Amino acid sequence: MNPVTAAPNPKVVGPQSPLAHLSEQQLEELADEFDAIHDEVYADLGERDRKYIQSMIEMHRRLAVMSRVLLLASPNRFAWIAGTATNSAAKILENMEIGHNVLHGQWDWMNDPQIHSTTWDWDTASTSEAWKHSHNYVHHTYTNILGKDKDLGYEIMRIDPDQKWHPVYLGQPIYNLLLMAFFEWGVAMHDLDLEAIRKGEKPMEEVKHELKGIAGKAKSQIVKDYIAWPAVSAAANVAGSLAVSAVTGKLKKKQRSKAVAEAAEAGRKAFKSTATANFTANIVRNFWSNAIIFCGHFPDQTYVFSQEEAEDESRGAWYVRQLAGAANIDGSPMFHIASGNLSFQVEHHLFPDMPSSRYAEIAPRVRDVCERYGLPYNTGPFLQQWGMVQKTILRLAFPGGEHKPKPVPYVPTEA
Repeated sequence: MNPVTAAPNPKVVGPQSPLAHLSEQQLEELADEFDAIHDEVYADLGERDRKYIQSMIEMHRRLAVMSRVLLLASPNRFAWIAGTATNSAAKILENMEIGHNVLHGQWDWMNDPQIHSTTWDWDTASTSEAWKHSHNYVHHTYTNILGKDKDLGYEIMRIDPDQKWHPVYLGQPIYNLLLMAFFEWGVAMHDLDLEAIRKGEKPMEEVKHELKGIAGKAKSQIVKDYIAWPAVSAAANVAGSLAVSAVTGKLKKKQRSKAVAEAAEAGRKAFKSTATANFTANIVRNFWSNAIIFCGHFPDQTYVFSQEEAEDESRGAWYVRQLAGAANIDGSPMFHIASGNLSFQVEHHLFPDMPSSRYAEIAPRVRDVCERYGLPYNTGPFLQQWGMVQKTILRLAFPGGEHKPKPVPYVPTEA
């Protein structure tokens, strides 16, 4: 590969496009290199990968059981805090590292019907079917193409200066906060494609089918978190209170009604405290998943492509679009697991079907390709990436706005 002598790509129209200096021949060579990385990893998949996903599922189950046990004592403040924290961790692990990646088909190669994209259902408001269409197909096919990738602002926010301003965007700092808190419900509604419905482009039968799916998931989530588990805590506390009363003699005739009233009050408090614990855990999971996902595409470093730039693109140009349209987050191994390895958003978008546990080990090879082909490798600390996203959402609520300078080609730093 020789980027200095290669003829520039004649199709490029964007002034800062990462494709500008690459010829069709170079893009073809780059595609071969990325294909080779993918194929080498897939040829090496085996027992250690199987153990990894099984260990994640086992860890999630232990956290979930631990949280349920702790929340049986949810009227106690320390039990409530510990149970909520454990429940939040369980929901984050299930949603990010397990659910997202299983539904991408990253573990389908195991041919395990229990861990397969066609059978998995996750602990969130989106149906698997709708999410795989809006995320796996629409977002991963049209990544960062303005007007095609519906994840760019999720149809309610202006996050690129080329998006036409409308007065409704003045409210986006507020509904950005609402989207953070109730992210799973926003994602659940996302695949409905409200714009297509408004334009009459989507068959009503399809809309009804999707609304029925959302209603089914909503019912199961609400019953599980706000009725069933609180009822279990309430029943345990009623039984515990009556047991204490029996031991202390309160169940004798004269004091029976008082003991029953105390037991009912204990059950009521337990029901309420477990329901609030589950609500808090869902909010924590929603804030976290929103932050990780928004950091993956909306920091200043990422490039948004026009539809002309992506027209008739080669496989090499597709790889470059995935690479330049995504951004990583620096962090520890535990941080990467908590993010579902979406902290390796660059590698995930290059290889969305590759097991997430492999992203860290291929990252140096991806950076090497970036260095040799004069391409950027977007990454940064969490607070830096998240801060840039929030500034963009706030600034572009108002008319105007300028494109931020894009990163220079990746240059390795001294260890």
